[in-house]
Amino acid sequence: MPPTISKLKQRNQLELKTLYIVDENDQKIAVQLDIETFEKIENILENHALYQLMLNNSDEEELNLEDAIKHYKNLCENQCS
Repeated sequence: MPPTISKLKQRNQLELKTLYIVDENDQKIAVQLDIETFEKIENILENHALYQLMLNNSDEEELNLEDAIKHYKNLCENQCS
């Protein structure tokens, strides 16, 4: 049987709006994020993944900024559709 949710706690840290769900013993069991916060986290993770990819492929041909932006937008369009 899952723990009973006794109350919600709100926390603001680094402009991330999180809502903690706690059980009857005041132990955190889940977190709820508003869509704006989720999108911030998603964006940070995507940027970090792109940075890691760039580091791992540093010996490949380099693109200038304009070509890199076009390439990245093309990747996003193909993955999002």
